[in-house]
Amino acid sequence: MRTGPLALTLGDPAGVGPEIVVKAWSELRATGPAFMAVGDFQSLASAPGAVAGNLRRVTTPEEAQRTFADALPVLDLPLRAPVVAGQPSAAAAPAIIQWIETAVGLALRGDVSGIVTAPIAKAPLYEAGFRFPGHTEFLGELTQSASYDGARGPIMMLTAADLRVTLVTVHEPIARVAGLLSVETIVNAGLVTAQALRRDFGIRAPRLAVAGLNPHAGESGGIGREEVEVIEPAIRALRDLGIDAAGPYPADTMFPDAMRALYDAALCMYHDQALIPVKMLDFWGGVNVTLGLPIVRTSPDHGTAFDIAGRGVARPDSLIAAIRLADEIGRRWAA
Repeated sequence: MRTGPLALTLGDPAGVGPEIVVKAWSELRATGPAFMAVGDFQSLASAPGAVAGNLRRVTTPEEAQRTFADALPVLDLPLRAPVVAGQPSAAAAPAIIQWIETAVGLALRGDVSGIVTAPIAKAPLYEAGFRFPGHTEFLGELTQSASYDGARGPIMMLTAADLRVTLVTVHEPIARVAGLLSVETIVNAGLVTAQALRRDFGIRAPRLAVAGLNPHAGESGGIGREEVEVIEPAIRALRDLGIDAAGPYPADTMFPDAMRALYDAALCMYHDQALIPVKMLDFWGGVNVTLGLPIVRTSPDHGTAFDIAGRGVARPDSLIAAIRLADEIGRRWAA
């Protein structure tokens, strides 16, 4: 694994991806980290904030590294049909998928130090036959995930300020969550999280706080049995494996300042249990990190924002934070 540049996929070109990529380059061009946009050159050239002459087609990461301070380097993989800002279309799906596959290939070969993915919209991808719930699951398939001491990714982590959260279930309907929880899935998520905290974040002795599923963490079985029958046995198993895991805690008490000081990551049972505190803490600066892959991957913690696409008002904060975190993790891997 080498350091920089990163490969940055364009996401859905009808969303804010092109705009925030251009704005991120403008902010980072003087200091880095350097990245190469993987996507449609014309979408970037016509994005709000783009300036003629400030984009350049490149063919290799090395050329992108040399170019970055002077122009936004773009590995141009053109769209097959025109795209209108704010109007997602299944016609763009083959290109969006190709951009992700290309960036992953570059990372697997070690040509780039990691990938950062701008947001995609799932509905137009599903319409075109995409069979994965989202980026995370697709990346797991493309990389065949990774196994660390018997634990397997991908596992989704969100970071904001001093908070890190990981998820046992991700894009699942609430009605299915309880049935998907098992000792094995919780232990796997806990192991991947602990291993990533050591490898990706440099934390030698990671501490995990494990959330309950039910109100008040089940009240000793009085408000649901999942804590007693599944989550508590999983915590004991993690401890037996040498992981400093504690809980289950009521999710409504896990995230105040004083509580956050007691752990390095919170292991949550479902999507909103994890994402609500992250977005309350730092809505603009949250980052999505995929753990348990053989490559570094981050993304901004927001969606395509079709409602504001093309208007020039999208903020690049989360994308910039994702770029910086991917670079930081990549440098740890290379050390």
